[in-house]
Amino acid sequence: MNKTPGFEDRVKGALYGLFIGDALAMPVHWYYDTRKLARDYGQVKNYMAPRNPHPDSILWRSSYSPQNKSADILHDQSQYWGQRGIHYHQFLKAGENTLNLKLAGELLKLLQFQGAYDPEEWLTRLAAYMTTPGNHNDTYVEEYLRYFFTQYGQGCDPMACGRKDENHIGGLSLMLPIAIVFARDMAYAEQIALGHLGLTHGGPAMENGGKMMAHIILDLLQGRELGRAVFDHYQNETGREIKPALQSLFDFPDQIVVGRHFSSACYMDQSIPATLYLALKYCQDPEQALIANTMCGGDNAGRGSVLGAILGAANGFTCWPNRWITGLRHPPAIVSLNPPG
Repeated sequence: MNKTPGFEDRVKGALYGLFIGDALAMPVHWYYDTRKLARDYGQVKNYMAPRNPHPDSILWRSSYSPQNKSADILHDQSQYWGQRGIHYHQFLKAGENTLNLKLAGELLKLLQFQGAYDPEEWLTRLAAYMTTPGNHNDTYVEEYLRYFFTQYGQGCDPMACGRKDENHIGGLSLMLPIAIVFARDMAYAEQIALGHLGLTHGGPAMENGGKMMAHIILDLLQGRELGRAVFDHYQNETGREIKPALQSLFDFPDQIVVGRHFSSACYMDQSIPATLYLALKYCQDPEQALIANTMCGGDNAGRGSVLGAILGAANGFTCWPNRWITGLRHPPAIVSLNPPG
């Protein structure tokens, strides 16, 4: 990481980081008891396969009843809903991504094929992907998809099926690929990335958090220093100074900071500062950053994808260990596009 990475190297690093952060955390996703996490998996430094039982799983109290075939997004996985101890990602293999990042992968392939972004084309692909059995083998389907396809099954226009009150950091993994792909034109990248986010993750919490993260990553892709990008955009978007607050936490164990100072859950007001804390503390050591994030539990896959994108954008592709690069089951398509016209 001694050589200053160029723009294309940063783009590749950010896209790989997005997928690596999710895949590393996948087997211990939504472990809220970090003692049980360490007991079941040890120090997670390599990709691992998930195992049942998952002691913190709440899949037993989750439900989804499709109204018709066009809303069936669980397929043969529905039999596991309502059972205790079921791992959310029980059938995924080491190095495989959760459903959110598989959808991000589909988006990148569509952008590569079309050479442009069209929200209606994306929603057509999303519907086909989710309603076709066998396209993925993830057991858990998040709330935003269940809401979307409930509306879709009732005949709602796909452009209006998304929730208007979302608040989950995992939604940023669907937005960031667009920001990264179109990063040569920062204004256009921000505009269409936030528009894309609103298709499934509407509401002020997502818009404000998405705007902040887009600004940070777009700045990093242009070569700005990580600390300056984080501090400036956090203060601009929230009106609060974050630099002394986050730096004062560096001496605490990570699982105290992400767990007590900030919740390890998915909600934006907690997960964003938790992610930025890890990015700043480990800005020169992306490998350790993703390991630390994984061991903090909670929505470590949601945080991990955003953290990976930030650190990959800041440090370039070569910041990622070769074992993580080659171990990804479905590496991202590397796409860099100019805006239309």
